[in-house]
Amino acid sequence: MKTRILIADDHAMLREGMRNLLEQEKDFELVGEATDGEEAVQIAKELKPDIVIMDIVMPKLNGVEATKQIKQVSPSTSLLILTAYSDIRYIIGLLEAGACGYLLKNSPGKDVVKAIRAVRSGESVLDPEVTRKLVQRLANLSKTEGELEAGGQLTSREMEILKWASRGLSNKEMSEKLFISLRTVKAHMTNIFNKLGCSSRTDAIIKGLKQGYIDLNDIQ
Repeated sequence: MKTRILIADDHAMLREGMRNLLEQEKDFELVGEATDGEEAVQIAKELKPDIVIMDIVMPKLNGVEATKQIKQVSPSTSLLILTAYSDIRYIIGLLEAGACGYLLKNSPGKDVVKAIRAVRSGESVLDPEVTRKLVQRLANLSKTEGELEAGGQLTSREMEILKWASRGLSNKEMSEKLFISLRTVKAHMTNIFNKLGCSSRTDAIIKGLKQGYIDLNDIQ
């Protein structure tokens, strides 16, 4: 089945470039285009696309609020942010709103295509610059009692999986690197999510940093 995609950006040139990029991939289908945040929410509500590729700064409704509303009207839709802004406030706001991918507009087309497929398969994608700013913000946060009382301690293998996930490796890439089956990698990721009480890779990395399972050296 094709991945059904909605583009939301107020710049016509960007939409045209994305349209041309998506049309080259046989497993992608562009189902709609929105020129502002309100239109993005309405189209997402009607069409229920698999993925919305969205900018942050748009007329009528910004990307953060549009992300929140899209997740309300179409929970199964994944949000991939494609923007020129890497301000930490935007990053945290969008991740908290439910976005599972955050790329900068200077990313090569092949990286955007790879990110779309990763998000479609349930993985989180962060631009390296975005990851750096995020971990710098979190590096000095202290452990809290609530965080330490998660679902249990990670095993050494789970910590290894989390480390490679924090470096941006996909499940398939970790399977090949660690010489274990893809099914085993997915099982480890599920265990990590359950123990840390999270639902995405991004959240797992954040909590892993807070709880000391990984550090900045693991990510860099």
